[in-house]
Amino acid sequence: MKLDALKDWRKTLNTGDVRPELDGKEIVVLGWVQRIRDLGAIKFIILQDRHGTVQITIPRKNVAREVLEKADVLQAQYCVGVKGTVKKTPMTQRGVEVVPEEIRILGRAQHPLPLDVTGETPVGIDTRLNARVLDLCQEENRAIWSVQHNALKAIRKFLSEEGFVEVYTPRIIATATEGGAALFSVDYFDQEAYLAQSPQLYKEELTLCFEKVFEIGPFFRAEESHTRRHLTEFISIDIEQAFANSEDVMILLERIMQYVLKTLKKNCQQELRVLKHKVEVPEIPFKRLTYDQVLDELKRERVEIPWGEDIPTTAYKTLGRLHPYFYFITQWPTKSKPFYIKPREGTPEVSEGFDLMWKWIELASGGSRVHSKSLLLRRLREQGLNPKSFEHHLKVFDYGIPPHAGWAAGLERVMMMLTGKRNIREVVLFPRDRDRLIP
Repeated sequence: MKLDALKDWRKTLNTGDVRPELDGKEIVVLGWVQRIRDLGAIKFIILQDRHGTVQITIPRKNVAREVLEKADVLQAQYCVGVKGTVKKTPMTQRGVEVVPEEIRILGRAQHPLPLDVTGETPVGIDTRLNARVLDLCQEENRAIWSVQHNALKAIRKFLSEEGFVEVYTPRIIATATEGGAALFSVDYFDQEAYLAQSPQLYKEELTLCFEKVFEIGPFFRAEESHTRRHLTEFISIDIEQAFANSEDVMILLERIMQYVLKTLKKNCQQELRVLKHKVEVPEIPFKRLTYDQVLDELKRERVEIPWGEDIPTTAYKTLGRLHPYFYFITQWPTKSKPFYIKPREGTPEVSEGFDLMWKWIELASGGSRVHSKSLLLRRLREQGLNPKSFEHHLKVFDYGIPPHAGWAAGLERVMMMLTGKRNIREVVLFPRDRDRLIP
């Protein structure tokens, strides 16, 4: 059977907007067949679009022969248009159905499908990711991206009202933004370049001209870890603020988290019900624990970490049990933080760096930045980095760069907190990790 043309048809209602009070109204709905139930004398088709579902009821004796011919070839995930009449009925959960006058088949689906579009037959994460666009048709996944959309709108609104300017920095760079080896190299005409790990150096420089900047965009890290919370391509939410220190930007960060959760609790009630996830609006300020306090707490739990070392995942899980909420870890050892994090005056072995934690997951990292050129040169050398590789960045420090501070939050980890998902790949459209480059 040849595919039909859309021609003059346009959607007049979303499926979720078909209501009993529209009884008798002629409408056009466009979407995909979610499921079919054939009782012989009557056939039911559940039509789905991104807004929900509606039942198309086909009484064989009361519809045109052309409608029956089209209905009898339909299968799950066929893309169709239905022109019909809204009918109020007590026989459906929503009290409404559509009786079709015409059906157009706009796109076919090949069977068997790789997964059940209703989500009733569970499959593993790899199967889901291999047929990702089909997986994303499920109501639960649509709820995740509705939550993300609303969260990003809230973040942009909050930062814009606080006087921040949204910027976009390069993804192809000449040198490592944070030092280290976790870089993807790319051929750039006759020279080697890299994919950016973060906008760190650029956003620091931009405080000189814009004072307050933020960026939301993809970055890349050659991450060898294959865990439920690591990716090689991720979305980072970054801010940088002139004439500010670590405490200033920590206050900003906790206010943003509170605002986002308050917004979602108000605007995403249906999505959170679908996800079976409850969000609580936190009180601020968040608890602040120093690195030394954390080590003491862990020691009492018989988890010993030498001073200056990073905190391993198993220890974080212990902390999450002790602190099942938002909290900051502050005053990290300077040697454990990147070269641009400022050492504390009087105790240079301790930095003005911090991490924002939610239970055991690190959501964001930030701190006061080094804004003295001589100190930055020293910090680069201390970390085994060649100042010549950073000469363009260092030059900006001759132009009167202000004291500044900032942070970066991983959107995907924030989304795990907002949706209750335990695998970061579930909150990424097309995740990239050590083993996955497609689809």
